Amino acid sequence: MKKTTLNASVIGLGYIGLPTSAVMARAGCKVHGVDVSAHVVDTINRGEVHIEEVDLDGLVQAVVKDGFLKASLDVEPAGVFVIAVPTPFSHDGKHTPDISYILEAAEKVSSVLKKGDCVILESTSPVGTTEKMRDVFAKNRPDLAMPGLSESTPDISIAYCPERVLPGKILEELIHNDRSIGGITPRCARKALAFYKRFVKGECVVTDARSAEMTKLVENAFRDVNIAFANELSMIADVQGLDVWEVIRLANRHPRVNVLQPGPGVGGHCIAVDPWFIVHGAPDEAKIIRQARETNDSKTHHVLARAKALADEHSDAKIGCLGLAFKANIDDFRESPALEIAANLARDYGSRVRVIEPYADDLPDEFAGTGAELIDIDTALEECDILLLLVDHDVFKAIPPEERGDKVVYDTRGVWS
Repeated sequence: MKKTTLNASVIGLGYIGLPTSAVMARAGCKVHGVDVSAHVVDTINRGEVHIEEVDLDGLVQAVVKDGFLKASLDVEPAGVFVIAVPTPFSHDGKHTPDISYILEAAEKVSSVLKKGDCVILESTSPVGTTEKMRDVFAKNRPDLAMPGLSESTPDISIAYCPERVLPGKILEELIHNDRSIGGITPRCARKALAFYKRFVKGECVVTDARSAEMTKLVENAFRDVNIAFANELSMIADVQGLDVWEVIRLANRHPRVNVLQPGPGVGGHCIAVDPWFIVHGAPDEAKIIRQARETNDSKTHHVLARAKALADEHSDAKIGCLGLAFKANIDDFRESPALEIAANLARDYGSRVRVIEPYADDLPDEFAGTGAELIDIDTALEECDILLLLVDHDVFKAIPPEERGDKVVYDTRGVWS
């Protein structure tokens, strides 16, 4: 039986909101995307994209052309609202979660809510955020019965369903990965489930909202803890004069050992951020999770110190910083340790620093006034005496030994080991 056309609205058209909108539109939903940036809105309405993601440009072009996706600055009525706005944390040392963007989105959605609507929060959030969003609706719309607050049948459904995707594979994983759908009530979860089954082929598992919120945080904290073990091991290996890549390779031959690969730290808006939400919610109990976060941050400082030592030892050498993104083959620089390291070197060593980032047309604002230059990899191999490999982009992996044989190399990714 053919599915009826559903009018849906996605609030926030960033790295998750835009791909989600495009996938929903391809599945036959009439999607109205909302963003605070006029540039983002205009770009999408031209059928173009403002972020780098595999196959996203072609999909957005197609669904915009067919009339299934449009964008604007204003929220309009819809049957389903998906909120996918940022949830940063404070940088004052306390790492306090900032859910203000979610609450602001809820304020806007409140004005157009009607009986029968479903609101789904996808933004990674501290436990209890979905209920706080519900409370905004309850305050602004006393004419609507809210789930969990009314003894009568609620007029709207509210649920939490976090994304679980890998940059570079977002479109594929939005469809095929399992989803945890947490409703404020079981009825809310069922309403959200019916929506996601329109375009998700993975298993959709229903639960309560608070459990779904915690599940998302646990997934990324688990990865952060395991990465911290590898990064701590790499710092120990430096002190003891060992090749950490060789140690890990040999250790992983054990049938029940799988040590991850170390790097210059942990970046992105998920693994580098989400564990702090758990720590904030239970500061006395989250000891290992807090330590893992601090260990991964300290690895960035460790790499920076070693890089500065090389720069000081070779006082006239040009320093090539290879990569700024938080992971390979993407243009996402959020919370990137590579960006932090390269920008710090630029501030200290100025025009000696060259940056090689194939996914950037210009240097980020962090490099303003430093004298650092953005160059391509071939120029770097000609000009730079020190190569600091920070991101394992494919183009860097392809550099043969003979082209870097006369360079001072600090490989933080183990690509050239």
